[in-house]
Amino acid sequence: MDNKNKAQRPSELEVIFTEPQHSFRWYEHDYPFELARWNHHPQFEIHLIRQGCGRFFAGDYIGHFEAGHLALIGPGLPHDWSIDLAPGECIPGRDAVLQFDGDSLLKLRETLPELGDLQGLFTRARQGIEFAGATQRQARELLEAIGQSSGLKRLWLFLSLLDVLDNAPAADCRLLASQQYAPLLDGLTTARMSQVFDYIHQDLSEELRMSVIARRLDMSEPAFSRFFKRTTGHTFVDLTRKLRIQRACRLLLQTRRSIADICFEVGYANLSNFNRHFRHEMLETPSEFRKRMEH
Repeated sequence: MDNKNKAQRPSELEVIFTEPQHSFRWYEHDYPFELARWNHHPQFEIHLIRQGCGRFFAGDYIGHFEAGHLALIGPGLPHDWSIDLAPGECIPGRDAVLQFDGDSLLKLRETLPELGDLQGLFTRARQGIEFAGATQRQARELLEAIGQSSGLKRLWLFLSLLDVLDNAPAADCRLLASQQYAPLLDGLTTARMSQVFDYIHQDLSEELRMSVIARRLDMSEPAFSRFFKRTTGHTFVDLTRKLRIQRACRLLLQTRRSIADICFEVGYANLSNFNRHFRHEMLETPSEFRKRMEH
């Protein structure tokens, strides 16, 4: 993500409004976009990335996404799809998003008992679910069709989409956040985490010091360390390593720069540490990663 142009606002509750004629919200947006940030909301969200690749955050989960990525995010689970962009760069129509109130849907079980079948899917979605295989392909087609439909057809496609996700085979599903993850969603926590991520992203190519961000938050280093681990599920060192390697992957894919140049660009002082950390995260060397992705 281009951090200089990144919206300087705290990660906070996203207030979602549905249009009177619709029972759920479907929209698409470019990237960057003001709502494309570390945020949470009480609605369920089905999110499709049409193009681009980068880092995907869901609670204490950090992973890599590529074009076609599709996930179901449960209520209250912080999430973000982040891409490093050049200054002024934009990805038109990167995201297709569907948001709905799961509680209201389940309340209809009194008259439409079949909707009760969704309870299991909704429970799993509180950790976030990433879909692959045939499930992903079918869900993508339905999600795109919803955006072109209205009235009863739109509602039918929405229920069909939920049915596809609910009946996805285990091989097509991956739960994301750990079961013990308990996000702290108060205003102070989200404001603090916004400052932390801004510091990390803006200075990722430099030496990151926990003492610097702890001082900015008016916390001692031990207190910040506990806060960060409790909130993200990762230590400060582990998370910054993951982010640096993810940025390195992008540079390996999108440029012909040497591995040594990329090593210094993402904040490593020497090549041996970079290679060791890269292998730890990606289970292969930078050169092996680039060669594999080119074929």
